[in-house]
Amino acid sequence: MGAGGSYEWRTEKLAKRHVRSEFACGHSELDNYIRATASQDSRRDAAQVFVAVDGSDPFVAGYYALSAYSVSLDHLPKKLQEKLPRYPIVPATLLGRLAVTADRQGIGLGTYLLMDALRRALHAAEQIGSAAVVVHAIDNAAIAFYVRYDFMKLPQTPRSLFLPMTTIRQLGL
Repeated sequence: MGAGGSYEWRTEKLAKRHVRSEFACGHSELDNYIRATASQDSRRDAAQVFVAVDGSDPFVAGYYALSAYSVSLDHLPKKLQEKLPRYPIVPATLLGRLAVTADRQGIGLGTYLLMDALRRALHAAEQIGSAAVVVHAIDNAAIAFYVRYDFMKLPQTPRSLFLPMTTIRQLGL
């Protein structure tokens, strides 16, 4: 922990040096992912996993995973469909998982990770097209979290939300 009780968060690509064996956020699916599957996904190029650490501390306080994704054009709201090319499949970036260990919840780390993920997604979209960031929320609390940041529900996919890249660009990340 940084001076004065503040944290010095740094986001890094998941590496062997990161301690994740004790990660516990309150959802076993998210805990098991970072403990057992995340490094495999990274090695296999299925997702890139980024972790938040405090200064030089190797313990993972939070993480998120990004990967390529696509959405059927007809699954998007009509208003957004009108702004996109008429391709049947729209390229997107999947924010597959985002979690903060229980002892770091409520201090803004989730927001920090979300903004970092959106910034990375935007930079990637400048190289490879992506119309939006899509999330599959694990529960109602996660839905509420994403809605606070203007994510909109995908009408035909329960618990899935999206944020258009045009909106992310306006954030000035």
